[in-house]
Amino acid sequence: MRGGKNLARLRHHLDRAGLSRPAWGERWRAARMFLTADGESGKRCGNETIRVTGTGQLSIRLPAALSHLANAPHGRYVLDAAVAFTHRAGEWRDRITVHRAVAYRVHHDAARGRWYLTASWQRAAAPRLPLSAALARGVVAVDMNDDHLAVWRLDTGGNPVGGPRRFPYDMSGGASHRDAQLRHALTRLLHFTRRCGAAAIAVEDLHFTDGAGRERYGANKRFRRLVSRFPTARLRARLVSMAAEQDIAIVAVDPAYTSKWGARHWQRPLTTATRRTTRHDAAAVAIGRRALGHPIRRRTAPPPHDRCDRAGHRTAQAGAESGSREGPRPVPPDPGQDPRGPGTERTRETSVPRTARGTRLSMRPGHRGHDRSTSRNGCVLSARPRGLAGQASGQCRLSNCPGCVAQR
Repeated sequence: MRGGKNLARLRHHLDRAGLSRPAWGERWRAARMFLTADGESGKRCGNETIRVTGTGQLSIRLPAALSHLANAPHGRYVLDAAVAFTHRAGEWRDRITVHRAVAYRVHHDAARGRWYLTASWQRAAAPRLPLSAALARGVVAVDMNDDHLAVWRLDTGGNPVGGPRRFPYDMSGGASHRDAQLRHALTRLLHFTRRCGAAAIAVEDLHFTDGAGRERYGANKRFRRLVSRFPTARLRARLVSMAAEQDIAIVAVDPAYTSKWGARHWQRPLTTATRRTTRHDAAAVAIGRRALGHPIRRRTAPPPHDRCDRAGHRTAQAGAESGSREGPRPVPPDPGQDPRGPGTERTRETSVPRTARGTRLSMRPGHRGHDRSTSRNGCVLSARPRGLAGQASGQCRLSNCPGCVAQR
């Protein structure tokens, strides 16, 4: 309602608020006394009804019934007080110079005893840059949580630069308090991005708006409460609008496995004696690598005794997968089964022989754990593992060798 719902309800509880009826009436009249007018592009200074010139002169066009009160030509009333904007005055001046639409609202603050003029306008849509251009200077990856933002900067190669940052916020309290907490945390995030020189922020494309009941998230009451108070949609909308003012692009990535793979592949390597990397910090690295097009998972290191040139450097990141889409890897079939399906006759190339003890023998040449040589028919001559005493080399060690069975 005009004047505010809370102020109207306060009329019935004046004793609790410590107000008298005249004091409340003054607040009520001040809250209902305002003047507003939408802007019009092409008109002088962007608004015909409430006009503010570049020198700060404020004039109002009076209706026909009040035209006799005008003190300026064309039925306008010019106020004595000059207007001065302290926030975004440059943007406002640029708009009125080219006669772009600016909306104004004149209202009275009874508590301070002052009149205020509020100007507002709609920003032009920011141009959509190509993803490669937005990520040309790296990315600032953000892992959104219910009480803080875990942030880490990554270069174009997907490597973390510097240390992790954390911007906390408190979601308890009223709506205005929660909104102020989000705005403060996002402001710190945008300032950090500008200092880093990055032009993009990578976030997860989370969707917690379909419900947070027992049917969707089970009987874990603590997790349901966490999901219900997680400001996903509000945080994303606020971040997009605030980043557009700073000309910073927002890159939304698939949230699948970011926390799990980040903790598995990046939490321990990024932990040092002076820096403790949390699971959320590692998830931020995974989000940034996915936004840059790099795989998240790292290849496991070989045993220490086999770290040589012939084995290759396996601690590097899996660059062979950078051209493919990151996702769950398919489970390889059982080596003992035919990959073409059951009921198909296996040949020598697809069968994997096993010894009587059940030890699977690899058919790869040059395997380190076996001394082997192959006969003309493809059977294994000396394929016993080290430590197994048996027949002399040069004879087939397999009881069900397909080559020998064919010769018999």
